[in-house]
Amino acid sequence: MNNDNAVLRRERSLLVLLGFICLALVAGALYLQYFKHEDPCPLCIMQRYFYLLIAIFAFLGARLRGWRGVRLLELLAVLSAAAGIATAAKHVYVQANPGFSCGFDALQPVVDSLPPAHWLPGVFKVAGLCETAYPPILGLTLPMWSLLGFVVAFVPLVRSLVRNRRRIS
Repeated sequence: MNNDNAVLRRERSLLVLLGFICLALVAGALYLQYFKHEDPCPLCIMQRYFYLLIAIFAFLGARLRGWRGVRLLELLAVLSAAAGIATAAKHVYVQANPGFSCGFDALQPVVDSLPPAHWLPGVFKVAGLCETAYPPILGLTLPMWSLLGFVVAFVPLVRSLVRNRRRIS
């Protein structure tokens, strides 16, 4: 039982780390938006939502004392990361295929009508086009970095769920 508690403490610490990493990635996006004038498109805003969902689920999971709740919140974080992977992959595809739009006209009103876009328009309002390719960072475009970030969140979460599948107390 003592070993189980140590594993749970480690798991909760890793969830806190994941939450801070996701918040740092959103902060990096805000830096690029406000200091480098790289306007976010609908797919960028959706990726921000998914990073914030992962962070919220990770922080909530880190607050729980039992495996059941931790595993449930890890599962929700995995689903958020999977949705982020799909969104970032579509963004990579849009930028790799000039002339293919993200559906700015169709997607933009939906993203802008979500409540956080009204509460914090500077963070969640669409201002750019998905096809706009900003200068790469270390050879990768921003959607590629985002895709990598979601994969880096997804893989350890899935490994944790598989590794700890028998822990339910």
